[in-house]
Amino acid sequence: MAMFGRSAKVRVEVFAKTDLGRARDHNEDRYLVADLTRKSASLQPDVRQHDVGPRGTLLVVADGMGGAAAGELASQMATDTIYAHLAKTWNAEDDVTPQRFAYRLKEAVEVANASIHAHAKAHPEVRGIGTTTTAAGVLNDHLYLTQVGDSRAYLIRGGEAHQLTKDQSLMQRLVEAGELTEEEAAHSERRNIILQALGPDAKVKVDLTHQELRRGDVLVLCSDGLTGQVKKEEIAKIVSSAPDLAAACDQLVALANERGGPDNITVVVARFDGDGLRYSGSGPKEDVGHQVYPLIDTETSTEPVPVYKGSRAPVPNRENRRARVIVLVALAILAALAWYLTRQP
Repeated sequence: MAMFGRSAKVRVEVFAKTDLGRARDHNEDRYLVADLTRKSASLQPDVRQHDVGPRGTLLVVADGMGGAAAGELASQMATDTIYAHLAKTWNAEDDVTPQRFAYRLKEAVEVANASIHAHAKAHPEVRGIGTTTTAAGVLNDHLYLTQVGDSRAYLIRGGEAHQLTKDQSLMQRLVEAGELTEEEAAHSERRNIILQALGPDAKVKVDLTHQELRRGDVLVLCSDGLTGQVKKEEIAKIVSSAPDLAAACDQLVALANERGGPDNITVVVARFDGDGLRYSGSGPKEDVGHQVYPLIDTETSTEPVPVYKGSRAPVPNRENRRARVIVLVALAILAALAWYLTRQP
């Protein structure tokens, strides 16, 4: 940890915006910004700028799906449940460590999935609802990210945008398999097909990653209504040049709308500073990107999405083969004996 004494602080400035876009008749996106220490979830001035307390800060973007089945219900349930679960369980923890924080954050997303799934099962009129969720927790000088679906998190450092999350999407899998380039995937008609969401299944695999923060780092969480229209280089340029975070949010949303606004657009932008953070370039080599956080006290997967590969064909061992030969020989002897007996007068 890069905490320089008990008085060292990490300060966060944050703003967020969600927009209908130009093609949808209702907004299924939701966001949440919360100071977990004071249990305050809002965009009021005391949350827009605050010192990260001993219980941390929470930022969430959720992109609901379900159309007439009320995708906005799923995204609202996701943001509300993640916050409520952390406020209850994490704030009651005596073991205030990064491991427990990461565990509770991942657990909160899993609880949200179970809640949405149970609600849809009990209410047939909304069956099929789901939501993406990108939830970021900040504790001390580290960022912890949970990912389900294809909303994204970018870290902007030194004017350059680095994607911290991996889309749980068909296109991401094809890119990783070498079947498509990132450019081809971005323009594919199948780019909106995701492999996981909160709600449709009783169980979900949460991709948990982390990143050490530096002074001046800017985190951008956004739904695909933004990333489908605005490239990460453009996001970095706007955020780095805007006079403040509210203006950055406005400009990002406006650019997505200028390019058609085919989907709801949501963006959360947070800037970090304070003497509890190292300056960029100091300390060990800085790796920025998708970095799996290894939980040690619970089972977790480093695979963002489970992939069914089918059962392997059983391979008989030597004993099995020997037993099979013995059985075949015995059957042959019995068959020969039966044939012989039927031949007797």
